[in-house]
Amino acid sequence: MSDGKTIVFFPEAAFGPALNSVGIAQVCRDMGHRPVFLADPGFTGVFADYGFEEHAVPMSEPMEPEAMARYWSDFINGQIPNFHTPPIEQVSTYIKACWEAIVETAVWAEKSLPGVLAEVEPDLICVDNVVLFPATKRHGAPWVRIISCSENEIEDPDIPPHLSGCREDDPEGFRLYREAFEREIAPIHAQFNEFIVSCGEEPYPLGQFFETSPWLNLLHYPKPLAFQRRHPLDEETFVYLEGCIREEDPYTVPDFPVNQAKPLVYVSFGSLGSGDTDLMKRLMATLGTLPVRVLVNVGDYGEAYDHVPPNCHVDSWYPQPSVIAEVDAVIHHGGNNSFNECLYFGKPSLIMPYCWDGHDNATHIDERGYGLAMERYTWKDADIAAALERLLSDAAMKQRLESLSAHMQAEDGRRKGARALDHLLRKGA
Repeated sequence: MSDGKTIVFFPEAAFGPALNSVGIAQVCRDMGHRPVFLADPGFTGVFADYGFEEHAVPMSEPMEPEAMARYWSDFINGQIPNFHTPPIEQVSTYIKACWEAIVETAVWAEKSLPGVLAEVEPDLICVDNVVLFPATKRHGAPWVRIISCSENEIEDPDIPPHLSGCREDDPEGFRLYREAFEREIAPIHAQFNEFIVSCGEEPYPLGQFFETSPWLNLLHYPKPLAFQRRHPLDEETFVYLEGCIREEDPYTVPDFPVNQAKPLVYVSFGSLGSGDTDLMKRLMATLGTLPVRVLVNVGDYGEAYDHVPPNCHVDSWYPQPSVIAEVDAVIHHGGNNSFNECLYFGKPSLIMPYCWDGHDNATHIDERGYGLAMERYTWKDADIAAALERLLSDAAMKQRLESLSAHMQAEDGRRKGARALDHLLRKGA
């Protein structure tokens, strides 16, 4: 162990990347280091709740809290129709809108980020995002890239393109998706290159918005599910954390007025997906007819549910790792935290993706036999019932999950990540 050092964590302002970094930072703190979080003002408080020092880095034009809430509500409602379309069609709608917003965050962050880094004086900078923030690279301290999304965020010609949802045996699908992505993203990419060149950086090739770190890259993905690459990742600078499961308070399962002895299912579509209340109501009504108990994460939309089936329990937030450890099956959107947490605890999942790397995770878990994928909107009641029946009874899937769970828990991604950071600091010293 090195002497205590200051480690800056700068995750994307989304709960998935943020809470992954919390998991690593908890161990770094136990090792005697000083973890410091940088966050957009709209996301501050998340890390302080875990006892960490925070510094604000504005990543958009300042807004009053009410205006910010309306902005995100309008964004979610405006994107819901696009979630009905396949990944390749989302390139010209949701994906394009996301990249416009992501590039804007990098431009805004550069206004204050150099000064914040100068104030904190980090010995190491850890960035969990999909875009380059030039100040993190040019500050002078070694920097680490954390990949919270699917492993194919690091591209390779022989694996499905990131966000495509392609199967591994579909090279023609790879080609079509890459062509669509590069065509739609080209104007945004040109603007981004102009920005980073103005900061003293070299322009990126078309479609690339970030680079791998020459020091260290941490992938949250489980290595047994890694894609077969033409160009294998260097084991010295790419470390698979096999999930990064943070510590949460234990969860006590509530009593249900019905089905008390039946299997327990957890449903969560993330903070963005919870805004699709029509889908959530439909799914809850279907689950209400089945011999199960259901915990449903409805996010900030609890007031939309005036009728909840007696076998369902709704809440605005659950300590998800603690909950998944207690359930028999999970229905989720394919976000990489939910993806990894289900595998870590050996729980079968039905993934109903709607955007981003949820498409990749749904396809991959289905083709490798660790869960099931289902189209988000075209299902019938019988499809949900059949999927849950299989998840709860498939002995071969259960065996695969138990083996992978044992492997991931033995790897202990939080400590593996913290040890890798500590090792890098000692090498630098």
